[in-house]
Amino acid sequence: MRKRAAVLCGAAAVVAGTITAVPADASPSPTVRAAPAAQAAPAAHAAPTARLGWEKCGTTDYPTLQCASLKVPLDHARPQGEQITIALSRVPHTARKYQGPLLVNPGGPGGSGLTLAGFVASSLPKAVAAQYDVIGFDPRGVGKSTPALNCRPGHFGPVRPDPVPTTAAIESANLKRAKDFATACGKKYARVLPYINTLSSVRDMEAIRRALGAPKLNYFGYSYGTYLGAVYGKLYPQRVRRLVLDSIVDPTGVWYGDNLAQDHAFEDRHRALMAWIAKYDATYKLGTDPARIEAEWYAMRAELAKKPAGGKVGAAELEDTFLPGGYYNGYWPYLAEAFAAYVNGKDADPLVEAYENFAAVDASGDNGYSVYTSVQCRDASWPRHWSRWRADHWAAYGKAPFMTWNNAWYNAPCAFWPTRSLGPVNIMNGELPPVLLFQATGDAATPYEGGATVHALLRGSSFVVEEGGGNHGVTLSGNTCLDKHLAAYLTDGTVPRGTGSVDAACEALPDPEPLNSKAASRTARGSTLHGLLGFRG
Repeated sequence: MRKRAAVLCGAAAVVAGTITAVPADASPSPTVRAAPAAQAAPAAHAAPTARLGWEKCGTTDYPTLQCASLKVPLDHARPQGEQITIALSRVPHTARKYQGPLLVNPGGPGGSGLTLAGFVASSLPKAVAAQYDVIGFDPRGVGKSTPALNCRPGHFGPVRPDPVPTTAAIESANLKRAKDFATACGKKYARVLPYINTLSSVRDMEAIRRALGAPKLNYFGYSYGTYLGAVYGKLYPQRVRRLVLDSIVDPTGVWYGDNLAQDHAFEDRHRALMAWIAKYDATYKLGTDPARIEAEWYAMRAELAKKPAGGKVGAAELEDTFLPGGYYNGYWPYLAEAFAAYVNGKDADPLVEAYENFAAVDASGDNGYSVYTSVQCRDASWPRHWSRWRADHWAAYGKAPFMTWNNAWYNAPCAFWPTRSLGPVNIMNGELPPVLLFQATGDAATPYEGGATVHALLRGSSFVVEEGGGNHGVTLSGNTCLDKHLAAYLTDGTVPRGTGSVDAACEALPDPEPLNSKAASRTARGSTLHGLLGFRG
C-alpha cells in the first residue's frame, strides 16, 4: 500500500486478479441477492411502512434541520419482532424541481450522520441542494438511535499501556484490555450484537427509503459509508438513483486486511508531516531534515512513555493525537506547534491541549467505538489466534512503526468477539446507474487501491482522482475541481468519462501553512467536514 502514486495507471490492470481475494481464514461471503426489480411495494413479510413525524431541530449552523425517528426490526428476518429506533435528520428541498431524498453517511462504522445532513445541504451549490431532501441518520446503535451502545465506558481513558508490545507484560496488559472490551460487549448487549452489522444497516436504509415514500434513493457516503452504499446497491440495485462514494473502502480486505494496509499508508502520511515541518524550520525550529525530525518525534514518544505529559499523554495518547494528521492535513499546524513546544522548550501544555482537542474520547466516542467494533467484528472473519496477529503486526511494524500496534489494539477485540462472523459482501455489480467515485492518491484511512478496486467492481462507474492529495474525505472540502464533478452529477447525472483507468483527475489543494500565516484560514470548510467524519473510519 506504499506505492499509491505508481498505481494511478496500473491499478486497473492488476485489480482483476485481486477482486475475489479474502483473508485465508474468512468464512464464505453471505449470500446476498438483489430484491426483485418489480417489487415496487414492500414484500409481504416486511414490516409495515411507517410515517415520519418531522419536527424542527435546527442549530445555529444549520437552522433548517428537522428530526424524526423510525422504528425498524432488530432482526429484519422477523419484521414483527422487537423494534429498535433509527434517528433521522432532514434539510427539506425548496426548489420546484425535486430529485428525491439524498441519504448521507459519514462513515465509521459508528459515525453519527445527523449533523452531516446540514453540512452537505449547506456546502453543495444552493441550486443543487434545493432539489433534494438531504437526509442524515444515526445507524443502528449510534448516537440518538436506540439502543445506543456503550460497551465499556472509559475504555480509552489515559494513560493506556504502550501500544508497542516490547515485553510480555506490555502485550498482556493490552490483550487484557481487548478481551475485557469484548467480554463487556457480550455481556451487556448479547441480544443486540448479532444484528449490529453492515447488512442490517443496509436494510435499515431500505426501510428509510420506504418511510420517505421515495421510489428510489440517492446516496452520498464517505469512508465506511462507501461500503455501506455499495452493499445497498448490491441488495437493492433497482432502488438506486444516484450513488456517490468518497474515500473508498477496499471491499476485498474487509476488515483485517484493510487495517493492515492502513498501517503502511499512515506511515507515509506521518512522514509527509515530518517533511512539512522541515519546510517551516523558521517557524518550528526543529531542523530541515525530515529524518532527524522524525527521530525527535520518536524520542518524544519514548520520554512520554516513561513520564506522560500532564498525567494524560503517554505513548498511546501521543499516537492518538497525531493520528488525525493522517486524515486531514489541516491539523498539521496545530500538531507541529505542540511538537515544537515540547521538544524546544519542554512545554507539555500545548501537547496536552492537542490531545484534548483531537484524541480524548468522551461518551460519544465510547459509543462510536462500541459500534465500530460491533460492526467490524461481526461483518467479517478475523484471526482468532493471537499468534497470527503478533506475526502480521510485527512484520508491518518493521516498515510502518507509527500506527501499526496502535491500530492493532484498536481492532484487537475482534480476536475475542462473542458473535460469529458473517463474512464480507461481494459488491461486484453491473445493474447500477453510473456511480461517481472520489479518491485521493495518498489517502491513508482508505488507500488508493480501494478506489481502483471498486471502480473495477462497479461496472459503468466513473472514477475521479485527487492527484497528490492525502486527505480522507475530499469533496465539499474546498477543492472546486472535485466539487464541480459532484455538482454536475447531482444536477443531472453527468459523470466524466476518460480513456484510461481514471475518468478525471483534479490537482490536490496546497498543504496548509503555519498558523501565523495569512493562508491559515483557508481550511475552515475542510475542518468542519473532518470534524463530522471523525477518525478511524
